Amino acid sequence: MQHLTAAELAALLADAAVGKTAPVLLDVREPWEYQTCNIAGSVSIPMNTIPDQLDQLDPDAAIVCICHHGARSMRVAHFLESNGYTQVTNLTGGIHAWALQVDPAMPTY
Repeated sequence: MQHLTAAELAALLADAAVGKTAPVLLDVREPWEYQTCNIAGSVSIPMNTIPDQLDQLDPDAAIVCICHHGARSMRVAHFLESNGYTQVTNLTGGIHAWALQVDPAMPTY
């Protein structure tokens, strides 16, 4: 599994804005957490529902797993890799790091 900082993800998304393929931003937090704050364009699939919703994810797509601080998303990334997903990355520090380093206007909790 690869790891990505918030600044690296911001750069990757900026590249996608000019024509490169954007990764799937898989937010694995609970619905209330996602409603509190999220990265635009992310897909909300709570961690405990991932096994039942694998058919929603392309095993060959680039996927960045996101949670609050990076622990749950790392577990999901490991799970995806063990199920044949080949381009899985974990956002180090999670949405909290994104709010602190990239989007200071984003609410934190």
